[in-house]
Amino acid sequence: MVRIIGFKQREKEDGTPFFILELQGGVEMSLSKETGQFYATAKKAYVTSTFDEKTCKALIGSEMQGNIVKKEVEPYTYVVKETGEELVLTHRWVFVPENEQAKQDEAINQLMADTSVFSQNGASQLAKQAI
Repeated sequence: MVRIIGFKQREKEDGTPFFILELQGGVEMSLSKETGQFYATAKKAYVTSTFDEKTCKALIGSEMQGNIVKKEVEPYTYVVKETGEELVLTHRWVFVPENEQAKQDEAINQLMADTSVFSQNGASQLAKQAI
C-alpha cells in the first residue's frame, strides 16, 4: 500500500504543463552504515497523471494498492541537494500496482516450477552426450 503525499507540476517538450504524483511506501527500518544505528525511512516514487492541480490536491492522503520497488536502469548522475555530492546511480524507485506485481510474481513462479529443464547433478544433458 502506498500513499499520495504530494504532487509537482512539470512541462512537456512543447511547454504544456502536466502533474506528477509523489507516492510514499510504508515506514521501514534501515541500518546506518556510518553509525550502526537504525533509522526510519520510506521509499518514494513519482508517477505521471492526467489530473489537473485541483484533483491532485484532493488526492493527497489517498492510498493505492501496490508497492514501490527498485528497478535497475542505465547509470545516471544524481546530485544531493543538501551536500552538492554527485552520485552515479543504476536504479530508480518505481510504483508497481498490486495487480501488476501479482502478474510478475506468477511469471517468476512459472519459470521456477519446471525444474526438469535444469541439470540435477551439475552436468547438463548435452554435455553428457558429448562425452
